Amino acid sequence: MKTLLEELSREPSPPRQWIGSEAWVTHPDMLKFTFCAGAIGFGIPRSVIPGLRDFLLDLPPTKVASSPILTEFWEDAFNCSLDFDGATDKRLCDGSEDIQKLQSPYTDTSQLRITNMVYKAVYAIAHAVHNAVCQETNSTTQCDKLSRIESKQILAQLKKVNFSRNGYPVSFDANGDPVAAYELVNWQKSESSSLEIVTVGYYDASLPVGQEFHINKDISWMEGRTQVPVSVCSDSCPPGTHKVLQKGKPICCYDCIPCPEGEISNDTDSTDCFPCPKEFWPNAKRDACFPKPVEFLFFSEVLGIILAAFSVGGACLAIITGTVFFRHRTSPIVRANNSELSFLLLFSLTLCFLCSLTFIGAPSEWSCMLRHTAFGITFVLCISCVLGKTIVVLMAFKATLPRSNIMKWFGPLQQRMTVVSFTFIQVLICTVWLVVSPPFPMKNLTTYKDRIILECALGSLVGFWAVLGYIGLLAVFCFVLALLARKLPDNFNEAKFITFSMLIFCAVWITFIPAYVSSPGKFTVAVEIFAILASSFGLILCIFAPKCFIILFKPEKNTKKHLMNKNQY
Repeated sequence: MKTLLEELSREPSPPRQWIGSEAWVTHPDMLKFTFCAGAIGFGIPRSVIPGLRDFLLDLPPTKVASSPILTEFWEDAFNCSLDFDGATDKRLCDGSEDIQKLQSPYTDTSQLRITNMVYKAVYAIAHAVHNAVCQETNSTTQCDKLSRIESKQILAQLKKVNFSRNGYPVSFDANGDPVAAYELVNWQKSESSSLEIVTVGYYDASLPVGQEFHINKDISWMEGRTQVPVSVCSDSCPPGTHKVLQKGKPICCYDCIPCPEGEISNDTDSTDCFPCPKEFWPNAKRDACFPKPVEFLFFSEVLGIILAAFSVGGACLAIITGTVFFRHRTSPIVRANNSELSFLLLFSLTLCFLCSLTFIGAPSEWSCMLRHTAFGITFVLCISCVLGKTIVVLMAFKATLPRSNIMKWFGPLQQRMTVVSFTFIQVLICTVWLVVSPPFPMKNLTTYKDRIILECALGSLVGFWAVLGYIGLLAVFCFVLALLARKLPDNFNEAKFITFSMLIFCAVWITFIPAYVSSPGKFTVAVEIFAILASSFGLILCIFAPKCFIILFKPEKNTKKHLMNKNQY
């Protein structure tokens, strides 16, 4: 280490924070490398050994001369020679040399670290030997100093020693290791700008957990800084990001990249992001997963309120129309347009308006089954009534021809049977659908990544399109018949109003199919409700609005004479 630091001291190098091992960070000779100021490391605890300095300084010339080691030390320390034969070029020591004034590592007993360990080791063996040859009694200690003892006896006693010297406890664990105790030392500049070793903390493994390490003084870091130096060239990556190494640079240089969509990192300096569970989604910072918001068409939201209001409004309109027709049921215009089918049609339209309410709110097993089957059955009932009215118009015109008795084949009973038969077929289709593979509530996790769509799965697609297809088939059939009957020579030919209503109905449901398939989430349900309401309003306004207008505002036209008149009104 000394060789390395000497080489580094030749040319100025970038400032570095040195972290030293005990072998060199506590060595006094290394303090001459001032560019290492701020070095920090752990060292063996230092101690003051009582009487050691006085013992080291008690060196009379007779003692020095009788020991070759002390002679060499003396000559080296004072740069003089004790050899009076003149065999050296050094000056002769003249007795004026005063070891009390000597400043050298020999006389400096302030940093006794390894020395203190040796001191304690010697005392530990002394205690082991004492315990091996001496027997403790209640009042006295008897020692057999002449008995022969073996090394393993000393070792056995050494494992048991437990004493203190200079305030430091000495004992060994089951592995033969002493209790770990170290000082945290720091190279700090003194007032004279020289470096000195300062103890700034300690580590003691015998203390309770969490209290073993303690810093009790300010640490001076490189270049005299008081803040802990940063050891990397990039700042820490906060949660929500992950580290990506910069190409061609050291591994401590990296970029902090935000986690990809749907993934989080909740640790600092995370190397990877991990995905949230299926029904969870990251927050904006992407450091935590939260349950995805659940979305469906609420009654309380604006769209839900508007659709529910139109649904209830349509049902009320059908009920009001039915009330008007019932109060004027004996009037010619009501009787001429098959009042029984008209009331049944108004009842089915009321159900059509109300069935749209089942599409609003959180899907459940019963609501999923009810919304599609109720929609299919009520619409078939509605179209069956319209179809019946159209057939009545055609039959009525045929009955006016000479020798025609066709009306007896399509009287009230046949009309009822027609409506019941057409509706029964739809009931059968819906029953098979519900038995084989009914609609059920499901969580749609694929349409949107950040939220869950609660919707009704159709179960059997064949069943769903069979219900729609049957409604469409009846609507087209009714439209064709109404189209054929629209120019029949009758003053109040209902077929032309049915034609308009069926035209609206077919247009709505033809545009419904692509809109239904392409609409995402809750808007799929909104499109279906809109189609139901639009087609229902089309039917009630085209078929019943002209009649109600005449009943309420043109009573002079509500006469048998006017109805029999061939002029158009």
